[in-house]
Amino acid sequence: MNSAAIKRKGHVGRVLRRDASLWLFCIPGIVLTFIFSYIPMYGIQLAFKRFNATAGIWGSDWQGLYYFKRFFESPYFESTIWNTLVISFYGLLVSFPIPIILALLLNSLHHKRYRKLIQTVTYAPNFISVVVMCGMIILFLSPTVGVINSVLHLFGMDPVNFMAKQEYWRHIYVWTGVWQTAGWSSVIFFAALAGVSPELHEAARCDGATKFQLIRHIDFPSILPTATILLILNCGSILSVGFEKAYLLQNNLNLSVSEIISTYVYKVGLINNDISYSTAIGLFNTLINLVLLLMVNKIADKLSGNSLW
Repeated sequence: MNSAAIKRKGHVGRVLRRDASLWLFCIPGIVLTFIFSYIPMYGIQLAFKRFNATAGIWGSDWQGLYYFKRFFESPYFESTIWNTLVISFYGLLVSFPIPIILALLLNSLHHKRYRKLIQTVTYAPNFISVVVMCGMIILFLSPTVGVINSVLHLFGMDPVNFMAKQEYWRHIYVWTGVWQTAGWSSVIFFAALAGVSPELHEAARCDGATKFQLIRHIDFPSILPTATILLILNCGSILSVGFEKAYLLQNNLNLSVSEIISTYVYKVGLINNDISYSTAIGLFNTLINLVLLLMVNKIADKLSGNSLW
């Protein structure tokens, strides 16, 4: 072993000893990630086998790409992919910029009491469980006892069964999600804005800058790297629309627009007990997300110089 390698090894050893306490803090997270994220990868082979519970995963018959072909040829393939993409891009287009705008506006609000009140009000919906949230949505939009239809009745309008209207379902799904998560999602941007030096604002005010100019030329550029990273991560989960909310808001009348990949996988995998088929769909979903993540990360690196790696 040459002297350079020995020196490098000694440096690594010193760093490990110096940061031993920090590495100990990382151990629980590493162990949990290994248990819940890496060990389950063992089951990916189910996508290529006809699962037999008696024979087990290793003993099941090999089927190759049969289940992938079955999904591609399924009458549900185009509709589930399309519904998932529409909801994902619609949600990303709406829900991603709103927390940024909220953080920028509240950061420029100098009245601390009002700012804390607004933050509390916008954070609160995030702590409502998905099941309770969906129950509230269905109740508020009920054609008989719903608040919205009661207001419409006051203006002499006929009640509307919103949850049965296909043209309303995506809007309901996305905008209720914005209401629930916008405040909490803005926290990370508040953290980024906290690192902006007050001297920059003071110098800009001395030069006659308005609030809008402060936001545009100081605050927004300071959170742009954070926003870019979050955008990359969100694009990497385009096809992974949350299952719980979509499933709970589903009914037979809006199924043509509410049936997404995750709900379809649940029905064929757990309800119909077609484990191999659902695993193949899930693996296809993961591969598409990985490709999108790599593409968006590359594009972001070239355009802004900010990327995950």
